[in-house]
Amino acid sequence: MLTETTPDGSAAEPSVPPAEKKSDKGSALWREIKGLLWVLLAVLAFHSLVAKPFYIPSESMMPGLLTGDRLVVSKYPYGWSWVSPSFHVIGPMPGRVFGRLPKRGDIVIVTPPGTRTDYIKRVIGLPGDTLRMVDGTLIINGQPVKRQALPDDMVPIDVNSPCGSQADPALMNHAVRASDGKMYCRVPVVRETLPNGRTYETVELGPSGEDNFGPVTIPPGKLWLMGDNRDDSADSRVPEWQGGLGGPVPWENVGGRAEFITFSLDGTTQWWNPISWFKALRPGRAGRSLRNS
Repeated sequence: MLTETTPDGSAAEPSVPPAEKKSDKGSALWREIKGLLWVLLAVLAFHSLVAKPFYIPSESMMPGLLTGDRLVVSKYPYGWSWVSPSFHVIGPMPGRVFGRLPKRGDIVIVTPPGTRTDYIKRVIGLPGDTLRMVDGTLIINGQPVKRQALPDDMVPIDVNSPCGSQADPALMNHAVRASDGKMYCRVPVVRETLPNGRTYETVELGPSGEDNFGPVTIPPGKLWLMGDNRDDSADSRVPEWQGGLGGPVPWENVGGRAEFITFSLDGTTQWWNPISWFKALRPGRAGRSLRNS
């Protein structure tokens, strides 16, 4: 007797040759790699053309900026130059694309001539300005900048803000214990008001070698930059061989404008302990704008 049988569904599936399976796995891996490369290129493009994070590594911009502050720096306000791409992969060259001069008082990141390291300073002098400083008083085009002494700023002492050190002793004698039992750095503060109305606070610790200079006339296409911590800033007043900017800086060396503080850490974070990441956050600094200071 003849019987009709229906084959199993599994038996009807064709077998895939091993070589084809291996090829599919290789294609999938390559797609993953390409996807990651596109993401990396997008991040680099954003950092180079739009904005990037920046870490404050020193006390040169106290009292407004503290070591451990994290900022957002926008790349487009002044156009783009050789310092705009991430890691400064392009060598020095003149000019900017869609270039615009910074405004007096802007906080900017700058690459000192002959280096690929970013500093953060404030724009004080523009092309054509004549600058002097006499006993700590800044004089722009013959007019002394308005100065107003303010009450001392009490900066909490922590790992990132130790109130000076043996290597950097300028602040070491300013540590005090407050009524709350905590240690603070008592920082003498003077508010300056620039000719365009921009105001900001500076640290004045007393007479220093950088309290007098000039007169200096800023050449075309260059800027005079200074730190707010006037007695501890490697800026345009300080020669290059001492780690400073060595005078007026080409505007091509300015990489962007500081916009706001995203968050600030006191230096006690431990990478293996996520709880320490939150404990190290300094209160009251996140979101602070740097455009009006």
